[in-house]
Amino acid sequence: MISRRGFLNLAPVVFSANALPWGESMQSGGGKQQTATIAPLAERYPAYAPELIEKVVTVSHFSLDKVKEIVEPHPQLVKASWDWGFGDWESPLGAACHMGRTDIAEYLLSKGATPSLFSAVFFGDLAVVKEMVERQPGIERVAGPHSISLLAHARMGGKKAEEVFAYLHALADADMPVPVPLAESETKAVVGSYQVGDDPSHLIVVSGDMHAYANTPMYTHPPQLGWKHNRTMERPLFHRGGMKFYPAGAPSIEIQFEEKGQKAVMTVTDGGEVLTASRSLTV
Repeated sequence: MISRRGFLNLAPVVFSANALPWGESMQSGGGKQQTATIAPLAERYPAYAPELIEKVVTVSHFSLDKVKEIVEPHPQLVKASWDWGFGDWESPLGAACHMGRTDIAEYLLSKGATPSLFSAVFFGDLAVVKEMVERQPGIERVAGPHSISLLAHARMGGKKAEEVFAYLHALADADMPVPVPLAESETKAVVGSYQVGDDPSHLIVVSGDMHAYANTPMYTHPPQLGWKHNRTMERPLFHRGGMKFYPAGAPSIEIQFEEKGQKAVMTVTDGGEVLTASRSLTV
């Protein structure tokens, strides 16, 4: 089996020219056979390695140079999407728009990225935004990656999106729902490390330190907790009330905290699947 390490750690695969459908055309004069060297193959070839998709989405948040390094040899990656957790899908263009990176967004579009309602809002295309809202009433309530609202994308667009911002603001429902307030005592009651079953490799850390989100224009109302499996990035949580939360970008997921005996118990409901984890209240 080919290693999962991706393109970089694999040796080239070499075939005889005669073994390929186009082999005869690779014969040099005098009948001398040439050898075709094919680029290193990933385990999921011809699908791109997940690591490469994650990287192009990541750097699209902040670095045009790094985006170009990846996209120039692989322009198809401008259409890729990455799941940050719980189905919080994000494309390179989605990342650039909600970060206010006009330069990256313009480059991605020039390479064939698929325009969206969010990119139209970000670039201030009022006619397109109005037509989409009129054709599909309520679409203004649909959030983008990480639950970042349509109104917030207009805010990140700055001056070029001022008219779109005013239009969406007048609709009164183009921003994110207001989370239910979370008391400091409630936060202290749930923060800590939660063990999933008896497997120490499945540890979930719930954090109350959300200062990084306090002053960002991406969120009108910042998240209140952070949720991190030890193998993934932290997912921001928003309180719905009754100690029930949803993770950024996935409003259909429910994460509930309850006190049961001497333990704080967390239940994650994702469709028909349920995960439970607990921590000692004495920790």
